[in-house]
Amino acid sequence: MAVSFELHKNEKGQFHFSLKAADGGTLLRSEQYESKASAENGIASVKKNSLLPERFEKLVASDGRAYFTLKAANHQVVGTSPMFGTADQRDAMLALAHAETEHAAVHDHT
Repeated sequence: MAVSFELHKNEKGQFHFSLKAADGGTLLRSEQYESKASAENGIASVKKNSLLPERFEKLVASDGRAYFTLKAANHQVVGTSPMFGTADQRDAMLALAHAETEHAAVHDHT
């Protein structure tokens, strides 16, 4: 199952990206960036850091839904997953992100 990045610009001129599974489901979302170059650097950081399992943090929200974050070497979060119904679903999507993000294509919709 291939994954890809979707790069977008919002109505305020800010940029953000999502890592998408082949079925269109979101695996990871970024913060908002002021420049396209910063968003592109964010994508590069996700590609690099997703290779290292220790950069993923498995979390559970107060309502019991599971999610994960991906952190850079400086411990800054570079992406957050959506909420999943179970830890097993979260873990499967995390494994997909870990396995396939390095070679993910970038689709620029800006």
